[in-house]
Amino acid sequence: MRPIKLALSLGGAALLVAAGAASPAAAAPDNNGKAMTWTLLADGPSGTVQVGGGPLSNAYTGDTAVTTALPVLCLKIDNSSAPTGITPSFYAGWARGTVAASSPLRGTRLTSRAVADGVCANSFGAGWRMAEFHDGRYGPNLESSGGWSYWAKGDVPAGTRFWTAINDQPANPWN
Repeated sequence: MRPIKLALSLGGAALLVAAGAASPAAAAPDNNGKAMTWTLLADGPSGTVQVGGGPLSNAYTGDTAVTTALPVLCLKIDNSSAPTGITPSFYAGWARGTVAASSPLRGTRLTSRAVADGVCANSFGAGWRMAEFHDGRYGPNLESSGGWSYWAKGDVPAGTRFWTAINDQPANPWN
């Protein structure tokens, strides 16, 4: 029954577009089958790491084919303070918690943010979710959100790209 409902839904959407009731631009943005990835940028003091896009990342349309199997970058925020030696800034904030990498899976399996968050919770436990581009915080009381990279407690493999979410661009695996 499910395939018939899906076909009817898709057929109805096609009719709406053809009739001009909906435009193709209203459909999900086309990221050419790619999604944004991040990597380990540096090891820091007191068991911290800096993760970010680096030169290969594309936060606007994605940089890695979603058919690729990569770990999900996961984050658990516990509101920990930045250790001595890390001064959070817009481009290198403090994530207020711990990052870890899940087992690799194809980006095509990450069909929504909820599914991606579930991968992290199933891998590491309650409170874990997919890391997001803007999770780095800086400024007084870490009240401002930055982007492009951030520091966190944890240990992630070097030389590996990670699926990472972005909440204001169509560069996620589910886009």
